[in-house]
Amino acid sequence: MTAVYLAMWSGPRNISTAMLRSWGSRADTAVVDEPLYAHYLANSPYRQQHPGAAEVISTYDSDWRSVAIGLTGDIPGGKPIYYQKHMTHHILPQIDLAWTDALTNCFLIREPSEMLVSLDKVISGPELDQTGLPQQLELFERARRLTGKTPPVIDSADVLQNPRRVLTLLCEAVGVPFDEAMLAWSAGKRDTDGVWAKYWYDAVERSTGFAPYQPRIEAIPDRLRDQYQACSTIYQQLYPYRLR
Repeated sequence: MTAVYLAMWSGPRNISTAMLRSWGSRADTAVVDEPLYAHYLANSPYRQQHPGAAEVISTYDSDWRSVAIGLTGDIPGGKPIYYQKHMTHHILPQIDLAWTDALTNCFLIREPSEMLVSLDKVISGPELDQTGLPQQLELFERARRLTGKTPPVIDSADVLQNPRRVLTLLCEAVGVPFDEAMLAWSAGKRDTDGVWAKYWYDAVERSTGFAPYQPRIEAIPDRLRDQYQACSTIYQQLYPYRLR
């Protein structure tokens, strides 16, 4: 198999860590967890909103250039697939995106009302750039211009409603065989989890597969109305391209 560098670009609260577990269950796949997080925290005005920020910065490389070299270099363990869990809000303005052109860029989205209500419980009153949606659209459009093709988009709700079907479509889109191991995993921690797992990964550590889809019914608070409208505008530009 030709080496595949699969970058999954997601905003927060988008089942991104469950997807990391899914790909990490494959014997042919190396995974990396939010490799740009240290750079983001070292340079973001939102640093204080993130628990364990100092530990993240001291543990990982905060130079995006050297991180990018690692993400496009030799795959850990000599495996043929390198699954990279990326948070789109980690893409700060100073990052030159040219290195992403060497990756197979994929996009994980979630309906904004569900995402915002969930994110607001962790980061009160998140700004638009903290949702990662503007950065996600920029990366999507860049990949489409470069390849002349629509890059793969998957919606969180679709994954949870039919993980086998959507993961099969995703594997076909990136040119790798589907693996049954992607549908279930053992509970617990992983060596590949970031040191921030103790703050964010409780539910995932208890999981053994994708949880059944349960739509949120909480109303959008008035104070988030502007963010919701802006997020919805971007989400609706990506949603029609989802694999289905």
